[in-house]
Amino acid sequence: MASQPAHQPGSQATIAARPGPGGRGRARIEKAKDSRGAMRRLFDYLRPHRGALIAVSLLVIVGTLTQLAGPALMGIAIDKFISTGDVGGLLRITLAMLGAYGAAWLAQTLQGVIMASVAQKALLELRRDLFDHLQTLSLSFFDRRRHGELMSRLTNDLDALSRVLSQNVTQLFGGLLSLVGIMIAMFVINHWLALASMLVLPLMLGLVGFVGKRTRSGFREYQMRVGQLNGRLEEMFSGQRIITAFGQQTNALAGFDQANLTVRDVGIRAQTYSMLIPPLMGILSNANIAVVAGLGGWMTLQGTATIGTIITFYNYSRNFARPLRQLGDVYNQIQSALAGAERVFEIIDQEPELVDAPDAVQLEHITGEVVFDHVDFSYVPGVPVIKDMSLVAEPGQTVALVGPTGAGKTTMINLLTRFYDIDGGAIRIDGQDLREVQKASLRRELGIVLQDTFLFSESVMENLRYGRLDATDEECIAAATLANADQFIRRLPDGYDTELSERGSNLSQGQRQLLAIARAILADPSILILDEATSSVDTRTEARIQQALLRLMEGRTSFVIAHRLSTIRHADKVLVVNEGRLIERGTHDELLAQRGFYHNLYMSQFKGQHAPA
Repeated sequence: MASQPAHQPGSQATIAARPGPGGRGRARIEKAKDSRGAMRRLFDYLRPHRGALIAVSLLVIVGTLTQLAGPALMGIAIDKFISTGDVGGLLRITLAMLGAYGAAWLAQTLQGVIMASVAQKALLELRRDLFDHLQTLSLSFFDRRRHGELMSRLTNDLDALSRVLSQNVTQLFGGLLSLVGIMIAMFVINHWLALASMLVLPLMLGLVGFVGKRTRSGFREYQMRVGQLNGRLEEMFSGQRIITAFGQQTNALAGFDQANLTVRDVGIRAQTYSMLIPPLMGILSNANIAVVAGLGGWMTLQGTATIGTIITFYNYSRNFARPLRQLGDVYNQIQSALAGAERVFEIIDQEPELVDAPDAVQLEHITGEVVFDHVDFSYVPGVPVIKDMSLVAEPGQTVALVGPTGAGKTTMINLLTRFYDIDGGAIRIDGQDLREVQKASLRRELGIVLQDTFLFSESVMENLRYGRLDATDEECIAAATLANADQFIRRLPDGYDTELSERGSNLSQGQRQLLAIARAILADPSILILDEATSSVDTRTEARIQQALLRLMEGRTSFVIAHRLSTIRHADKVLVVNEGRLIERGTHDELLAQRGFYHNLYMSQFKGQHAPA
């Protein structure tokens, strides 16, 4: 088994990120470093829905104005109709009030429905862009990241954005419009009472700004910690068999408890800041009402204001405090969502380390000649893993890669598939440098069967069809038959329609390997890669798999990594790798005759036994 990639810091460079739906044009967007940057980028996803947003804005205006009309109509009713006993006028203005509040309710309902639709459409594109960008990132990016933490960005962070876009945006706009409308109405009715009502406004705005700055940093850390907790959970679930086998449940629980307590402490701190605003806003709004009531009562006694005016101002003062309190709540939720947005855009801003050259060509109709020309490679700069590697695999040849654990065998395969780019030299297929061909076309020509077979939680048929999505059921069954898998598949509860559990855990290791071979047969690759494909099965199952592999390898250039050296005796060429260098090459018999490293490695597997010829 080859050495594994070491973790290393990721690139934070800014790239061209897709601003709108479905790739309708790419624009270079500044990486979000603060809430304003994240907000600007979110608006890019809302821009294609301008028509709906204009409709929502008009509905917010209508709803706000009709709601503001209620207190003014009440004051008129008191001064003009109640005090004079005009029943007819009172009935008319009551109906007008009912109409105003009914129109406000209708406008709020419609704006909520439209905004929910817009938000989900925008998030559909953002989620698609995020997942699409993840597909462009190299394996080294995923080597450095916990999968659960990435899942948290696709779920928790986007859920926070969903709530803000579908609900809080209209609340923010409506609240600001209400404040402006109330202020204008107050100054029109009585400027002295209006000025008195404005006394607490600077305090309210200062409170929102002071607390909001701390709330955003608190929620950003909280969502980061939740992502780390999800990463630990994903790791624990994936490794539950190992945890149980080694009796490490207590240690697993201790590690989870530590991460869980961190999330709790950070969450308490973030929520504490966010909960400061509503009660303080309530105190300030009550103080505002007290000022209006006191000054208004004195002005009424002096004859400079009417009872209707005081009632109108009392209602406006209450309405003035309510949007401010709502703005405080909305502000906290927006800070949480923007913290999530920054985390999402941080992923979108990751620059792919492997990109097609501008003039990259399609690799097709190849014969299968593979050349490593003085190849150097390191996962971590300065720590070489492959050193001056040169080899040639002729079309149709079977090339075996052998060597001790950590020698670099799997790394060679990772380079051939261009999961990583080399540091020096060149790798060519049919004379074409891999850096000059399109990655997608390269991988269409490669078929890979790994030791640890990955199967999806879908039917057997769909897992087979993953090798070629346009394959018919008959072609899938034919491939399974060639792989010696048809017989066991038909014994499954629903045959080819049997749903597999996660990673195919309801199948044996050998059955999973046979499905992987059938999948590779269906893909019909020009170059085949077998990485320890039979190392985890018994001798009888290995014989069945070997028969399937021989059918698969026929006429194809094949690279075989094997620890069981008896399985590669008939390879056309055996390459011995040690410490990243190619130290011996030849056929099985030639290398045994040299009595060198391969001879010692081979004989060590049969120590005390009669080594097979």
